[in-house]
Amino acid sequence: MIIILYLSVALIAIAFLFLVISLSRTLKSVSVTLDHVAGTVKDLESQMQGITNETTKILQSTNDLVADIQHKSEKLNTVVDAVEDIGVSATQLSQTLRRVTTTVSSTVGKKQEKIVQALQWGAAIKNIRDKWAERKPKHTTIPETSQRSIQEEPVQQQRTRLRQH
Repeated sequence: MIIILYLSVALIAIAFLFLVISLSRTLKSVSVTLDHVAGTVKDLESQMQGITNETTKILQSTNDLVADIQHKSEKLNTVVDAVEDIGVSATQLSQTLRRVTTTVSSTVGKKQEKIVQALQWGAAIKNIRDKWAERKPKHTTIPETSQRSIQEEPVQQQRTRLRQH
């Protein structure tokens, strides 16, 4: 029985040794895997840092773009307001022109007889003036020989001679 006991202890020792060797190999394998995981995590961490920097830059650019769009939108609003004011002014001008046209039209309609009379008086005055012009004697012309001698005379004498005619 002692032999069985020694054999049992030896068998337990061999089983324990086998267990320790298996555990040692497994732990080494896990250690290598964990080293790879640690390297991957380091790479991931550096990539995340790069992504964070890029995201920060993109966010800053987006904020600048939003501010620029907002600024331009405010300028565009002033342009739209100005165009709207021009439209209102054009409408008011159109309404004023309509009122003036209506007023002139109604005034002309009311005073049409007076306008016709004024035109008739004007035509009559023109006829009288034309008849008066026909009655006036026409200017007498100086004979050609007299014109030559006049051209040769001094200016003072020419004036005197023209007054006499």
